[in-house]
Amino acid sequence: MKRFLLLLVAVLTAATVLVSPLEAQPNPDSSALREAVTVEGVFAHMQALNQIATANDGERASGTPGYQASVDYVTGLLEGAGYQVTIQPFDFAFFDELSPAELERISPDPKTFVNGTDFLTMLQSGSGDATAPLQAVDVVMPPTGGSTSGCEASDFAGFTPGNVALIQRGTCTFLLKAQNAQAAGASAAIIYNEGNTPDREGLLAGTLVEPGVNIPVVGTSFAVGEELFNNIQAGETIVHVFTDTISETRETYNVLAETPEGNPKSVTMFGAHLDSVIDSPGMNDNASGTATVLETALQMSELGIEPRNKLRFAFWGAEELGLLGSAHYVSTLSATELSKIKVYLNFDVIASLNGFPFVYTPEEGDGAPAGSEEATEVFNDYFDSVGLPHDPTPLFGGSDHVSFLNAGVPSGGLFSGATGIKTEAQAAAYGGTAGEPYDDLINSPGDVIGRINLDVLEDMSDAAVHGIFWYAFRTPAQDRPGGRPSAAAVAASDAAVPH
Repeated sequence: MKRFLLLLVAVLTAATVLVSPLEAQPNPDSSALREAVTVEGVFAHMQALNQIATANDGERASGTPGYQASVDYVTGLLEGAGYQVTIQPFDFAFFDELSPAELERISPDPKTFVNGTDFLTMLQSGSGDATAPLQAVDVVMPPTGGSTSGCEASDFAGFTPGNVALIQRGTCTFLLKAQNAQAAGASAAIIYNEGNTPDREGLLAGTLVEPGVNIPVVGTSFAVGEELFNNIQAGETIVHVFTDTISETRETYNVLAETPEGNPKSVTMFGAHLDSVIDSPGMNDNASGTATVLETALQMSELGIEPRNKLRFAFWGAEELGLLGSAHYVSTLSATELSKIKVYLNFDVIASLNGFPFVYTPEEGDGAPAGSEEATEVFNDYFDSVGLPHDPTPLFGGSDHVSFLNAGVPSGGLFSGATGIKTEAQAAAYGGTAGEPYDDLINSPGDVIGRINLDVLEDMSDAAVHGIFWYAFRTPAQDRPGGRPSAAAVAASDAAVPH
């Protein structure tokens, strides 16, 4: 077993005191843990998760056998390493489109509309195959804004059961429109973008939010809706709508692993989402973050590190459906338990093929909880110390740390870029191709293990390890008057290090 010493003597010298935007804090030496957490070790977990996906229809999405196998994999390793593991179940709205939807005008003037260009299946749409006359429901053409089409049962007065309902976006939820159409006996519903402003003209990608609608529901652009409406005005219009979906409530899980050691009143949390999207192995998004957090936890145990603070490693379910796992977890905490969490660090998409080191950074006026600046500074200082370039990315992004930010918990983390475009300056400083996306295939079947950038993964996992180690020994402000830790804090940290 590798042994190492924190350079605690240096705590007493100004040269080794890290000055954060908030207050001085001793800077523990993370080099031994970074040496133990190798890119080969991290990548081995990614390969294991890839094998799980391969054995389970190429996916690890929440609510699927591939996700359950992923939960079993991380749980088994963490329990074997001596962590106190909790599997937290929660229900969520599962949706899967089993085959491509179809939308056709049968008459007059037969036409096949293009899936993904002219129309999309609404999330949580029911499954069905309907060929029937199209009937407009209280639409306003030309559009003036504020359409209430389909928002009330009375809108369907005179609707012929079995017909397909043509409904205009506006005022109420897509779910209510679809529920009213179903109650009126519609065999399918086509909801088109309202068309009253430029941002309401394009392809309508909507969600019904929850299961319960059993008929096909698709969204279209305003142009398609207008075309179909004009067809109706000219005479009977027959359409064909087909969807093949699963929409139901399923159970999924968060996995939480806690150190036996550490101050239970000072909890530091680190996490990554464990799920992929449907039909994807989810290697960069987010086997990369999962594997990094997992290997760090395992190597901390292997090295016998006893943290000053209680550490809680989290592997979230259903992130891809709207941060559901982390939001559920936060919602279950009492105010007292929430106040014990001093920081949450998130690692999501950290091995992008054309990646670049991004640090989540608060922006003026974003309402970030006090302490989030410190997390940003920890990573910025680390990258500076090893000579790696880095750029800020908005803290209030689209991953699980937002659940903690919204609950008032200081948060931070790392990201290597997704569909955004790498700049000339970034390519010059770090390599890669300017003018190209960092990773244009996340959230798709193309997010495969062969597109992982091991150099980016190594740089980002090293930074993640440093941040986790730094917060494992972070000394509470009350124990470090004047920016220096108290003698008791130094002694407590010294006792935690294997000698």
